Amino acid sequence: MIQTVIFDWSGTLVDDLPAVWEASNHVFHRAGVPPLTLDEFRAEFRLPYRGFYDKFVPHVPLAELEVWFHARFRECQDSVVALPHAREFLQFCRQQGFRTFLLSTVHPSHYGAQAEATGLGGFIDRVYSGVEDKRARIAGILSENGLDPATTVFIGDMEHDVETARHGGIRSVAVLTGYNSLEQLRRAGPDLIVEHLGELKRLLLENALRLTPGDEAERRTSRRPVATVGGLIFNDDGDVLMVRTQKWSGLWGIPGGKIEWGETSEGALRRELMEETGLEIGEIRFILVQDAIRPPEFYRPAHFLLLNYTCTARGEQSVRLNGEAQEYRWLSPAAAFELPLNTPTRYLMERLTTIPTALPV
Repeated sequence: MIQTVIFDWSGTLVDDLPAVWEASNHVFHRAGVPPLTLDEFRAEFRLPYRGFYDKFVPHVPLAELEVWFHARFRECQDSVVALPHAREFLQFCRQQGFRTFLLSTVHPSHYGAQAEATGLGGFIDRVYSGVEDKRARIAGILSENGLDPATTVFIGDMEHDVETARHGGIRSVAVLTGYNSLEQLRRAGPDLIVEHLGELKRLLLENALRLTPGDEAERRTSRRPVATVGGLIFNDDGDVLMVRTQKWSGLWGIPGGKIEWGETSEGALRRELMEETGLEIGEIRFILVQDAIRPPEFYRPAHFLLLNYTCTARGEQSVRLNGEAQEYRWLSPAAAFELPLNTPTRYLMERLTTIPTALPV
């Protein structure tokens, strides 16, 4: 049973990726090297960050790079916000009587400013910030605080966090809310991967506060497929809405979700699309149903029955993502088909051309 939680900060409790990316590109500019796109930065950034800098700016002393980085980061860290479900999970830890620790590379001054701005600092019992290599500190933290490795878990968003837990002989949970992709985290081999801290809270409650690996958690379920709905949304210009999600390996797809008990499939579609995109839809047309049995692109073992629809979002409506997706684009169907799509979405797009009544008029 879990009694102690050690948190990473960046990408686990707060979203500082845009600010870190901006400050890193400022460093590159000062050093006279080309900037990285966000996708390139996420693929290349690693901890300890000395190795990241050695690869791209080996000609500049680390001390000078840090001066440039921290100066720019202070100017843009107002963009740092608490991640969805972070406060809820920290409150859950308090309610359960868990001891809470922070182990992070974030500079102490940046942590102080962000902890105050987000209000999350009050939920952490002890803070270890400014740690260059968390792997070298984890054993000492366990020892000096008298923590039992058997009841302690480390939660983070990067391969380095999983390695840190392994160095301390404790279990690890990887979240998809931060820097590393699903592929990178799978390669690191954490005990459990979750979409976000809200899912981790649910799993802990369902398993009497025990950390249950993904495959074992699947065996404890009813072994029945989950019915879901997904909508390919057209706007007035005939473009379709594509969203990119970490839980589908960073691939593009359509918004949607589970059908709740007592809910019609069309009712579920309207609700899910409103929750995930903020769009009111109409002209709903059922297109097809797909079996998705343990899709390798999805972040955990699953069996879905996917009910796919087309629909419209008429008028001047704005997309408001709720955190389920990380990016969206309105594109022509032909341009959308050129994106790296998840398999169910690609199949849906292929079938659209063979179903005369699929497209809105």
